[in-house]
Amino acid sequence: MQAIQNRIDDAKQKILDFIFGSAKDTAIRLLLLFLLGSFILSASIFIYVAFYYSYMPAVTHTRPVHLQFQPCEPHNGVCSFPSAHVVLTKRQQLLTFGQKYRIYLTLDMPESPKNKDLGMFMVCLSMRDKDANLMSHSCRAAMLHYKSELLLTIKTLLFSPFLIFGPTEEKQGVVVELFSDYEEDSLKPATDAYVEIQNRNAEIYASQLHIHAHFTGLRYLMFQWPIISATIGISSNLFFLGIICALSYFHLTRSKEDFEEMTDSDLFQGDLDELYDEDNEEDAEERAKKKAKEIEDEKTNTSASDFDDQPLKGKIEE
Repeated sequence: MQAIQNRIDDAKQKILDFIFGSAKDTAIRLLLLFLLGSFILSASIFIYVAFYYSYMPAVTHTRPVHLQFQPCEPHNGVCSFPSAHVVLTKRQQLLTFGQKYRIYLTLDMPESPKNKDLGMFMVCLSMRDKDANLMSHSCRAAMLHYKSELLLTIKTLLFSPFLIFGPTEEKQGVVVELFSDYEEDSLKPATDAYVEIQNRNAEIYASQLHIHAHFTGLRYLMFQWPIISATIGISSNLFFLGIICALSYFHLTRSKEDFEEMTDSDLFQGDLDELYDEDNEEDAEERAKKKAKEIEDEKTNTSASDFDDQPLKGKIEE
């Protein structure tokens, strides 16, 4: 009865060990799978982000334009065209090769009588490299937008509180597009820009130079639909990284199985060699014993023949 109880207890213990052992192995495998999935996801996101920032250039570059001119002496006035030297970058290059850009100048001009009577005027831009070599040049016409006296009167009455307290001003923003599809030279990138207003009577509050990237193809898709592009890019990275990890796992598993099979075959061959060596040792001992016995028998026969010959020799001498 006690033996039966012992057997039942042993069976229960084996079942518990199997259950808890399997649960432990499953937990370890799930943990490893979670860590591997987290690593693959992080690597996919990192690869897409690195590709995005290396492939996508900056959308807009803005530089302030500080106009200068030669004053007239001894009378007040402007004796030269207002111009400015704009440093785009102090590095080797600012713009991306192969990318087309739209370059335009914004002018904040007061609606003064002088500017109203100004009419059209020319705005020129020269792009130069670090050695001051001319890379590209463009001139465009600009002017204030026309507004009738009635419209100006109504606008002044409606916006008079804002005009009095300062949130708004009587000015216009004039946008002059100088390059519509500017493309950087790969050998001599532009590092400086020279702006010139070819009218001495123009009155300007402030001006800025804008360089805006005009995206096409894949860059256009990545810029206009970033979420969809990121989803597709990260999913593609996950797919390829998953395939690589799966192939690596199968390769390692197959290599381990081949190693175990080779080890088993080597052990089996070693056992055979050991048995063969033992048999050879036994055969060698048997042959040595047999040889020693033959030598002993020959000695015994020789001694017996010598003993038999001595009486015969004595008789002959007599």
